[in-house]
Amino acid sequence: MAVTSGKEGKSSSMDQGKYVRYTAEQVEALERLYHDCPKPSSIRRQQLIRECPILSNIEPKQIKVWFQNRRCREKQRKEASRLQAVNRKLSAMNKLLMEENDRLQKQVSQLVYENGYFRQQLQNASIATTDTSCESVVTSVKHQQQNHLTPRDPPRDASPAGLLSIAEETLTEFLSKAKGNAVEWIQMPGMKPGPDAIGIVTISHGCTGVAARACSLVGIDPTKVAEILKDRTSWLRDCRSVDVLTAFSTGNGGTIELLYMQMYAPTTLASARDFWTLRYTSVLEDGSLVVCERSLSGTQGGPSMPAVQQFVRAEMQPSGYLIRPCEGGGSLIHIVDHMDLEPWSVPEVLRPLYESSTVLAQKVTMSALRHLRQIAQEVSSDVVLGWGRQPAALRTFSQRLCKGFNEAVNGFTDDGWSLMGNDGMEDVTILINSSPSKLFGQQFASSDGLPALGGGILCAKASMLLQV
Repeated sequence: MAVTSGKEGKSSSMDQGKYVRYTAEQVEALERLYHDCPKPSSIRRQQLIRECPILSNIEPKQIKVWFQNRRCREKQRKEASRLQAVNRKLSAMNKLLMEENDRLQKQVSQLVYENGYFRQQLQNASIATTDTSCESVVTSVKHQQQNHLTPRDPPRDASPAGLLSIAEETLTEFLSKAKGNAVEWIQMPGMKPGPDAIGIVTISHGCTGVAARACSLVGIDPTKVAEILKDRTSWLRDCRSVDVLTAFSTGNGGTIELLYMQMYAPTTLASARDFWTLRYTSVLEDGSLVVCERSLSGTQGGPSMPAVQQFVRAEMQPSGYLIRPCEGGGSLIHIVDHMDLEPWSVPEVLRPLYESSTVLAQKVTMSALRHLRQIAQEVSSDVVLGWGRQPAALRTFSQRLCKGFNEAVNGFTDDGWSLMGNDGMEDVTILINSSPSKLFGQQFASSDGLPALGGGILCAKASMLLQV
């Protein structure tokens, strides 16, 4: 290794020229110290010379120059690695934008074709004024209505073969949405793609229910991405529980699961939601990993789940995750969330929360991307916050805070909450939780007519509308 010594080399017995050449043993000793202390003080450098006889003929200033050069090379290496990562991300984002541009061009072509078709129909309608043409139009409308009322698919049984048929249909519909074909997607207000953006986020326009779609690049292996996203309780703060009631493998290497999921209500003025769904995990021919999901209903002929008290059964339209391996590592992920949250069951003032695709994108779709991005940052570098706090520990603590708040707002009896009194839905409700996990081991005496409490958590809750 050669290190510039400058003027210091003139006084060194081992340096007769402009450069000092270190032996392999000297470099090894310096590297060991660098890993322990990248920026040693002058006292530490002198101590190193005394402790290592092989460095005894090198001046402290020459060692100082070596460490400066070593730190410079390390900085250049990290910068080159960062630029390579940014380049990979920009290439992936460029690929996503090209796909989105192709989709929009196809959509424009379709709209131009439909516009010309409707113009032609209007011209034909203005020309055709005879009774015969009117009868033809009425007959055509009746025929279309009959086709619309006819079930598109015959009922299927609840056997593995029947569930696989539902799963394959779900996969087809989900992929159509993920590629931007089945639903008309528009750019989410305020979201601009870029190297530092969370991804490309779009919302539905004019479809049944609410839907959101996102595309992003994450620095995690596709299998790990699927594992993280399947665990909804770890990243979706409104998710109370996800129970896998049945699971079996399919002949094509996939997995079918029957899930029962419960979601917290965001306010005391509405009931919580639950979902009875089928989840299908499979690998496509191009190596992409797909996790798609949809609600099971009686019209599909699948197994049914009885209604649960305190919950309103919502419907999940074909949704899921398309995860493609990315060149250079990481995954290119497409997320589709499409739900019908039954807004008819909540007060009219709250319906915008249940009818807004933007709210769904912010609460569910973007939460998944943020969680993946946070995990990727923790994996790529050993992030430690102030006072030695680990991000994973803070994330767990945050989840516990959200879960505790949601439990108190919803007040489910199986969480240990019991009603002490209230004056109606819109007034203050008082509950107590005396479950073993909530006990403090203290005794509270009654002084105002209320029964004595043997310990626990007392909660007073109310909901109100604020003008903002």
